[in-house]
Amino acid sequence: MTDAPSPAPSPTDALIVGGGLAGPTLALALAREGLTSVLIDARPEALPDRYDGRSYALAVASRRLLTRVGVWAHVANQAQPILAIKVADGRPGEAPSPLHLAFDHAEIEEGPMGHMVEDRHLRAALEEELSREPRVTLMRGQAVVAQEVGPGSASVTLADGSRVEGRVLIGADGRQSGTAQRAGIGRTEKRYGQTAVTCTVTHEKAHRGTAFQLFLPSGPLAILPLTGNRSSVVWSERDERAKALMAMDDEGFLAALRPVFGSFLGGIGLEGPRFAFPLSLSLANSFTGARLALVGDAAHGMHPIAGQGLNAGLRDVAALAEVLGDAHGRGEDPGNADVLERYARWRRFDTATLAMATDGFNRLFSNDSRPLRFARDVGLGLVNRIPPLRRAFIREAAGLTGDLPRLMR
Repeated sequence: MTDAPSPAPSPTDALIVGGGLAGPTLALALAREGLTSVLIDARPEALPDRYDGRSYALAVASRRLLTRVGVWAHVANQAQPILAIKVADGRPGEAPSPLHLAFDHAEIEEGPMGHMVEDRHLRAALEEELSREPRVTLMRGQAVVAQEVGPGSASVTLADGSRVEGRVLIGADGRQSGTAQRAGIGRTEKRYGQTAVTCTVTHEKAHRGTAFQLFLPSGPLAILPLTGNRSSVVWSERDERAKALMAMDDEGFLAALRPVFGSFLGGIGLEGPRFAFPLSLSLANSFTGARLALVGDAAHGMHPIAGQGLNAGLRDVAALAEVLGDAHGRGEDPGNADVLERYARWRRFDTATLAMATDGFNRLFSNDSRPLRFARDVGLGLVNRIPPLRRAFIREAAGLTGDLPRLMR
């Protein structure tokens, strides 16, 4: 990687706007396909200046992608294998429903169903691999203020007035994607009235690589295993309740969390600060435009109820890298509308299906209706008693179903 304070030589194959997780991963994936890219990151520093408490459940398919682009080797020692998943209905202060769903990694051949990786470690791993890749030029501390499309290229203008050209422009700049907005691509959005409060907790007992998803009336609580006797907590609550939780001191917050968390891992304590993220469903009305494609949160954002947000974004990355790589190998223009439509067709249905599923699960489980509680508890119990159906759910959670891009096979 070259770290360019001034515009990179033009034209490059791809201009990637967004230096979060999807953008750098895409730059590395395109490099493996023989394409050059300029990665434009508005942040002046390589890594965030504060620990933000986020962790990700990376599915088997996502781990394969990160392995193929050289990132996994840098993060493997900080990754916690997910060996089991337990899903149940519950209420604060009560034992979970006895009709629950339990997944075990031994039921599939691919090993752990996924790995938990903290945001800080994954970003550092991406940065390390980017520094080794000569096909990627990084422009840091540069905000894009305008973009244009010409007959054979797209260009962006940066805040310092400089201009960069590429054959295709890719927006990896989050739910408020400026790349999509400047291209006139609107979004369909739905606020849930919920906020995810995230934190890392320490606990007395070993989690044994088990992830827990407890469906509470106000929203799901996920307890996800990290390395050591630590877990990541994603507590979805009504907005006002979440605001009150964030206003509490640490002891007050722990007192509120303990009845919800339970005592199955022994005593708990806080490690680091808490953070809050408003929850919504957000889908771009189109994944492509003139010489433009969207990936990750720029294309879709969904409820974390199934932990598939980043995994869906990495599928975008792998699919787009394959489409552009194949076009490059055939001598096609990667910004051609026909080429980009292949990517849009590939990802549109999968993403819409996943978004509807997470939205439906949230509506089904985030309530205290007695008939619905009975129906969903019976449903979880039935799935748990039918091995082929249970294995199908495990493979879905591991990201092993559907039309996988070759970087994920």
